[in-house]
Amino acid sequence: MLKLQFFISFILFGFLVSNNQNFSTTKITTQSRVVSGDTLSWKLLGQIKYFKKPHKEYGEVDFPIINTTVKKLDKKKIYMSGFIVPIDNKNYALSKNVFASCFFCGKAGPETIMGIHFKGILPKLKTDQYVTIEGTLRLNDNNVEDWIYNVDDVKIIKGN
Repeated sequence: MLKLQFFISFILFGFLVSNNQNFSTTKITTQSRVVSGDTLSWKLLGQIKYFKKPHKEYGEVDFPIINTTVKKLDKKKIYMSGFIVPIDNKNYALSKNVFASCFFCGKAGPETIMGIHFKGILPKLKTDQYVTIEGTLRLNDNNVEDWIYNVDDVKIIKGN
């Protein structure tokens, strides 16, 4: 009976933890230190709306309305996990989904990917490598030729 109670408690705890993915404070251990910071989730980034607006080159374009919780994190250090997606030989993005199901394949929206810009030397990365990064969030709600979400001065802190 005690084993059954433990098992049920374990399952309930896992369910509660997995459903609390919006915005939380976490501790992430890096090589020699423990950092506390705001963790950004794909679920929170997905809470976005769009409005149509004319654009001189592209006609009518959907522009993002970024939610206020995410706006509060603009230009602040964030921690984010996702899959590496190569853009070209020098540029990468972090994606909610693996390459085969990412934004470029039409199976997800632009809110499921973020441009990542590394601090210092570009690390060697593999497609679909799952990583946790640390960097400064930079939001974009008006340049249609850039990502909605960008992270600057990126360091990989887990998964390399």
